[in-house]
Amino acid sequence: MESVAFIQWCLYHLNYWTITILMTIESSFIPLLSELVVPPAAYKAASGDELNIFLVVLFSTIGADLGAIINYYLAKGLGRPIVYAFANSRLGHMCLLNSAKVEKAEHYFDKHGAVSTFVGRLIPGIRQLISIPAGLARMKFSTFLLYTTLGAGIWNIILAAMGYYLHSIVPEEQLMGTVMKYSREFGYFFIFVGVLIVAFFVYKGVQKKQTDSYG
Repeated sequence: MESVAFIQWCLYHLNYWTITILMTIESSFIPLLSELVVPPAAYKAASGDELNIFLVVLFSTIGADLGAIINYYLAKGLGRPIVYAFANSRLGHMCLLNSAKVEKAEHYFDKHGAVSTFVGRLIPGIRQLISIPAGLARMKFSTFLLYTTLGAGIWNIILAAMGYYLHSIVPEEQLMGTVMKYSREFGYFFIFVGVLIVAFFVYKGVQKKQTDSYG
């Protein structure tokens, strides 16, 4: 389905159930961009009373959490060998997965620790997969869910605000191109922010160790 046709479908058929389902799919290992769901829903919310912008953010975040939980428990239950075997399988490739992508997400998680679950939700190429290494590492579920909700919530707020704002300046047929352009720019920004956040936690960790050693 062409992107313009898909946006038309979203604008005329999206409701809170479909937002939740589509965002669950998006947050799992099945390829679907959140930019195809949240901005059109927010665009629709800006056009009338059928959808509420705050509920769009709420249900898109619930969906993102559900998809991340699926990844988390699959990775936790199956283990590293099976996860990598699936990523290299034909079905995994159909889902746009491969071992290099999983390894990249796992390396990012190993390097930055638990905070990567939050920061990773804001970074393109890592966002959908960061819950897999969290499951492989058996990260505490409550911590995983908190960081996932915060990261997904921030990203969905940005996408919803973008779609809501674009309703007043961009016609429907130009929505997708404009959203993708801005989302890439936000992605680069959050990579920079992520580096700063990780650097801060590393600094605090080193400082704490030095304090403990002197104490």
